[in-house]
Amino acid sequence: MADDSFDSLRFSLMQDVLPVGLAMVERARKGGASKVVEAFTHSKDPLNELRSEGEAAAKSVRDRLDQVSPGLGNPVMSVDVSVEQDEVFVDRDISDEESLQKVLQRIEARLSLLEDYLQDKNSSVRASLEVDK
Repeated sequence: MADDSFDSLRFSLMQDVLPVGLAMVERARKGGASKVVEAFTHSKDPLNELRSEGEAAAKSVRDRLDQVSPGLGNPVMSVDVSVEQDEVFVDRDISDEESLQKVLQRIEARLSLLEDYLQDKNSSVRASLEVDK
């Protein structure tokens, strides 16, 4: 649980705080403290304005952090994945050898489909490489 809260904090820092901070630094560099204060006095939503101003610079910083260590600048978000499995019904009336033959035929058919798919992928990759030459 502590790891999730740390990841949430890091994500919030990278997505929200970093762009605002970089926009404030850029404003201070260009116009001094008065330019920074201007964002808060002349805008109805200063944080969103600053976030949008600093997003390009923040993206650049996040990308450079990812070059150092993948996931450092653009934190990986956890996702829930579910897998549906086909139910296999085995007839209890047939012998084990017949059941095994049916299962092996089903596996062979799926492997054939997989081989066809991989061959199609390889041929399209080869074709694109030949075009690049």
